[in-house]
Amino acid sequence: MRKIIAAINMTLDGFCDHTAGIADDEIHQHYNELLNNADTILFGRITYQLMENYWPSVVKNPTGNKPMDEFAVLIDNISKIVFSRTLKNVDWKNTKLKKEVIKEKVLELKQSRNGGRKNILVGSPSLIAALTQLELIDEYQLCVHPIILGSGLQLFKNVKDRVNLKLLKTKTFDCGAVTLYYEPAKK
Repeated sequence: MRKIIAAINMTLDGFCDHTAGIADDEIHQHYNELLNNADTILFGRITYQLMENYWPSVVKNPTGNKPMDEFAVLIDNISKIVFSRTLKNVDWKNTKLKKEVIKEKVLELKQSRNGGRKNILVGSPSLIAALTQLELIDEYQLCVHPIILGSGLQLFKNVKDRVNLKLLKTKTFDCGAVTLYYEPAKK
């Protein structure tokens, strides 16, 4: 069965803000490897629109920064599912629109072998919280940047029930960011 991996950048004080993180070559290469081992990424509306408004233009007009340009191509080509009650249509290639998160449908996607055995990524704070509540996340990869932001969107704001995690490993980057790899602890 494929793993559902929640992978996101966050500040030391727990906020998710794409513009606040350190997007250096090493961080981009880390996410390139993650995308290479996945065949599907799940987004909520806000993150989808943020990504869709930026990355396809980098594919058309590369920056000259190899890891960043590679990331643009990888995220452009991966299968994307957007969960939104307000979007009417999606324009980014390889993207499907779903109106709501239904546990059984996500489990079907997890069990399907359409993409082989590659992972499913979740890259939106609201969707990570929703799938956490449904106990569907197999692994958390939280890239904590050495930044205290003070305000913004909290990653686990809408998680109501306690979730115990087991630390699997860590990865430290030269910029001072650290990715913490966790899996839900056995009950």
